[in-house]
Amino acid sequence: MSWFKRVKDNILTKTEDKNNTPDGLWKKCPACKKALQTKALRKNSYVCLHCDHHLRIGSEEYFELLFDDGQYSEFGMEVVSSDPLEFTDTKKYPDRVKAMQAKTGLRDALRTAYGMCHGKPLVVAAMDFRFIGGSMGSVVGEKIARAIDYGLENHVPVLVISKSGGARMMEGALSLMQMAKISAKLALLSQKKIPYVSLLTDPTTGGVTASFAMLGDLNIAEPDALIGFAGPRVIKETIGRDLPEGFQRSEFVLEHGFLDYIVHRGELKDRLAQSLRLLMKNPPLEKEEETTQE
Repeated sequence: MSWFKRVKDNILTKTEDKNNTPDGLWKKCPACKKALQTKALRKNSYVCLHCDHHLRIGSEEYFELLFDDGQYSEFGMEVVSSDPLEFTDTKKYPDRVKAMQAKTGLRDALRTAYGMCHGKPLVVAAMDFRFIGGSMGSVVGEKIARAIDYGLENHVPVLVISKSGGARMMEGALSLMQMAKISAKLALLSQKKIPYVSLLTDPTTGGVTASFAMLGDLNIAEPDALIGFAGPRVIKETIGRDLPEGFQRSEFVLEHGFLDYIVHRGELKDRLAQSLRLLMKNPPLEKEEETTQE
């Protein structure tokens, strides 16, 4: 058991007595593996200062990035999961939800809030991958629906930030029904000509991609985000062929016409505000303006 101890200045000392660096001061970039100071990383919008890799972040970080002065009002917090199927795998579904709530401090895999973005009102629904892989269950569907209702009632544009492994299979068909439910709500938003922007982040897969993530008036994504329905490994095994380089990454998806543009996280707020101004005001083109003057 001597490997639990160390000798310093001829004094036998337990390893636990060593002064360790406090947790949370540093992070390691998953791409280049270099150490990043958390404070500097936050100032850089959680983008690696060495290789420009966009680290995965949650709803709280996106709210801070998007809303003016980080000020927002959250709603829909009273919506929680039930267990209509009495589902059990390695543990009961209610126990799994409670365990994730205790671990993450989140109520479910999505949070909704409204506030000001460059002085203009905005509703944001942001997914959290830490909560059961950002899976889409009844709570996620209901909270997005309520966010859209808020946009309809107040004529405010809606932004949904997707980061998900897909449908929450512990809720079976009830989870899959959320795809149709949200899509129907988005149709109402379109009828009122209220902009809906979908931001796809790493990863956006499964039923989320097959529904609301790809239904935006603007579909935008962060660089190098995994976007697709089935995963690359499953597709490769199914078709029995090697996949193209960069397959299902946002750059590949943009090249094939499924995205409007890719935005660096440091420019997200400015680009979003600019896009929403254009969509809300619908300014005339220069040629149209000249024709009117003539």
